[in-house]
Amino acid sequence: MTETAMSKRVMFENDGRRLVGDLFLPEGHAGRRLPGLVVTGAWTTVKEQMPGRYAAEMARRGFAALAFDFRNWGQSEGSQRQLEHPANKTADIVAAASHLATRPEIDPGRIGGLGICVSAGYMAGAVAASPALRSLALIAPWLHDAAIVREVYGGADGVEKLIAAGRAAQSAFEATGEPAMALAASATDEKAIMFNAPYYTERDRGLIPEWENRFNLASWEPFLTFDGIAIAPRLEDRPVVMVHSEAAAIPHGAHDFYAALPGPKSEFWLDNVTQFDFYDRDEPVGRASDAAADHFRKTLK
Repeated sequence: MTETAMSKRVMFENDGRRLVGDLFLPEGHAGRRLPGLVVTGAWTTVKEQMPGRYAAEMARRGFAALAFDFRNWGQSEGSQRQLEHPANKTADIVAAASHLATRPEIDPGRIGGLGICVSAGYMAGAVAASPALRSLALIAPWLHDAAIVREVYGGADGVEKLIAAGRAAQSAFEATGEPAMALAASATDEKAIMFNAPYYTERDRGLIPEWENRFNLASWEPFLTFDGIAIAPRLEDRPVVMVHSEAAAIPHGAHDFYAALPGPKSEFWLDNVTQFDFYDRDEPVGRASDAAADHFRKTLK
């Protein structure tokens, strides 16, 4: 493992919006074209949270790794702020990979994608769609379909209510230009989207100044109707590694996704690692990063 990593600010465009990222590079990389990775994180997050942590870890392991803010998030442009929109985020990942392919630090024939939590599905969709993305690693993947959505979000009635609220919020935004927001996470307010959730409610972890603790209610319909598991058969010859734990979020969705993968695949299941510990705890982050790095060294030759 390379001992240190450095980062530089990068910008690129997609769909008329400027997207802002941090490109992490191993020290002493000058003069070498490196394998490149696009790294994306959990829902609602920005590049300074778990995407940046994993991008730095991958740079220490010899890769050029880009963590960036999706449109409407963090430092990137977009008027419908804090919108969790799978199709938009997937398209932004494809644009990020295309940007990496133009950079002098990177070998355009050796680019992969690393998706954490919810963005595992978005990253899988991007790898299926983009010839630039040659290999895929998923860490603590949240992969749902309609059945899992009903299981998690209060049955058919609960899902219908959330989608109705999302449609109302989208209509209001189209009429006024003002997004309808809710509190994303709280340790005290039960109305928050993530009530009493670790990481997001802890200032020494995910509750950082760069993260706006807000959730755009118009996110509900695109998010709840997204089916990440259905993407698996489209990956064809793309090699995939998955790192997860039965103690983390919806492992049965990950099992279903893995079973449906048609191409080369491997999986590593860690014992007693929670979803949130995959985001920033040293041991699970290190083990997941080692597995991803080994996978990319073998598949991005």
